[in-house]
Amino acid sequence: MVDNTILIKNASILNPVKEFKGKKDVLIKNDLIFEINDEISDNNVDKVIDATDKILLPGFVNTHTHLSMTLFRGLADDLALDEWLNDNIWPMEANLNETYCYIGALLGAVELIKSGTTTFSDMYFYMEDVAKAVEESGIRAALSYGMIDFADEEKRKAEIEKNMRLFKNCHNSADGRIKVFFGPHSPYTASEELLKEVRKLADENDIKIHIHVSETQKEINDVSSEKGLRPFEYLDSIGFLGPDVVCAHSVWLSDEEIEIIKKHDVKISHNPCSNMKLASGIAPVSKLLENDICVAIGTDGASSNNNLDIIEELKTASLLQKVSTLDPKVLTSDEAIAMGTINGAKALGLDDEIGSIEVGKKADLILIDTNNANMVPDSSKLSSNVIYSANGSNVDTTICNGVILMENKKLTTLDEDEIYQKAKEAIDQLKKAI
Repeated sequence: MVDNTILIKNASILNPVKEFKGKKDVLIKNDLIFEINDEISDNNVDKVIDATDKILLPGFVNTHTHLSMTLFRGLADDLALDEWLNDNIWPMEANLNETYCYIGALLGAVELIKSGTTTFSDMYFYMEDVAKAVEESGIRAALSYGMIDFADEEKRKAEIEKNMRLFKNCHNSADGRIKVFFGPHSPYTASEELLKEVRKLADENDIKIHIHVSETQKEINDVSSEKGLRPFEYLDSIGFLGPDVVCAHSVWLSDEEIEIIKKHDVKISHNPCSNMKLASGIAPVSKLLENDICVAIGTDGASSNNNLDIIEELKTASLLQKVSTLDPKVLTSDEAIAMGTINGAKALGLDDEIGSIEVGKKADLILIDTNNANMVPDSSKLSSNVIYSANGSNVDTTICNGVILMENKKLTTLDEDEIYQKAKEAIDQLKKAI
């Protein structure tokens, strides 16, 4: 008998790269998808999952979040980004430590697993403690340390050293589930010297880059005033951009910047709920897709969203493009599913391993239960049923790297009640500290 075999029986498969007609069985051996067929024998199988009335999808990929900020959920709502950051978030973050970020990451991991996300890309602080939470939870992650130097040379050197230490200690850890990226925060908080050094080290060490770009009109004005160029024009001028760069938000884009993004094969992480809540604007996603630019989905942190539900995020993305362009045919449910799966995998450089249901790929899979009031009757199109009807609470089973992290809505790797209690205690302590 193989060490770990899971057979999923009678599943309706929703796959972004290949359509499967009718019900299928899927056999997982260890961490990989081994076989997909009309019927597979359950002889010598360790675990059988009945997927009747369920939709089988690749696990969702959240390409931009700050996981430990789950502790700040609801802390500072109904504010613009500048006031939200300067007057509320940064003062609270000044009191963070390793323990708080570890607890916040565990809380975030619970929410990700329960809503069907198996991979996330994170930029924040105390990232080795976030990595510890990732290892314990069983999910997959791309982790980066958020580097901010404000043109201070000593600070710049320290920030780069922290991100390099994270790379040396955590890259390819947790059975290969953890990758490490560089995380310069943004063009307005990271100096030109920092950005150039990141580009140099990324090329030398084959490290990808995660950065916020063009989130607000104020950012455009500030960067343009200082540099005489819009943010993407500025990053292009210093040789920063490339196919290994994931840019979060990218709301305020000129046609020239879209051409720059396309030229360098830059990946975009769209965060519609956060952009709407902070009144940052509407990213031109339909135009980016028309230009064959890879657009993935992100939730941003739970303090500006206020949840990590990718299904909700994908529905919002689709509807927002329709209403902003006055065209109901843009960002279809099929395109939304691709944004949440294979596009996210491409953005993180993991599309050879995850993002679609194919033999030989990692067994990162979820099951959505259609036997719920909000999903009956079934749509004739699976993607429509998921994007327009479902939400994260409809996720029944979550599997990552061939390990069941949740079955029948019950977590198997984490004690959620204990985590909830620790998170409540942590935020109480943080509030008293400011």
